[in-house]
Amino acid sequence: MTYTCKQTFLPASKYSIKAPYSMVPQYITVHNTANDAPAANEIAYMINNNNQVSYHVAVDDKEVIQSIPFNRNAWHCGDGGGSTDPNASMKGNRISIGIEICYSKSGGVRYGVAEENAVQYIAKLLKQYDWGIERVKKHQDWNSKYCPHRILTENRWNSFLKRIEEAMNPKEIGKPTEKDDDKMQFSNETTKAAVRDYIKKAVDKGKIDKSWLDKFDAGTMTGGDFEG
Repeated sequence: MTYTCKQTFLPASKYSIKAPYSMVPQYITVHNTANDAPAANEIAYMINNNNQVSYHVAVDDKEVIQSIPFNRNAWHCGDGGGSTDPNASMKGNRISIGIEICYSKSGGVRYGVAEENAVQYIAKLLKQYDWGIERVKKHQDWNSKYCPHRILTENRWNSFLKRIEEAMNPKEIGKPTEKDDDKMQFSNETTKAAVRDYIKKAVDKGKIDKSWLDKFDAGTMTGGDFEG
């Protein structure tokens, strides 16, 4: 699975509402959006309203969109103005990067792919900052809100963290041949099952031939095939 990284930044004129403080990030905070809007809609809505609610990044099944620079705070943890002291109880808003994972209300294949994109993106950020997995927090850790709701309801927080760790240190299975290089690869069975379900539904509705499902099951489907 691949995603496109984009930047659609909050205007500086709205910093006083959405991102009033300078920040040295020390954590990453994971959220579920609790609706079914794509990342572009989430970012547009956040930018255009005047509520003191904001986040740095939104992730869906196709895009990772950053809206607030990581050297500015955002209001996403519900723990008030807080402190920049790592030992203080109220600090999530002041020292963590807020990441929203889209499509969590209904779940399904779009959410499965969005979550996998978030796994890969968070792994990339951890490596960029030279951080360990202990730097990844749930919204719930800061103010007890039941968020990220889908990951918590499905009891997958620990496995979510494990997937990030695996993405940071991928196992070398041997160099793929040029022919195999574009074959679809999945870091976990949840995402693979969600994609298979998506293809099967298309077959059942007569949108595509069953041979595509057979190709997926045989492990010969490429990313280009799936995009088609």
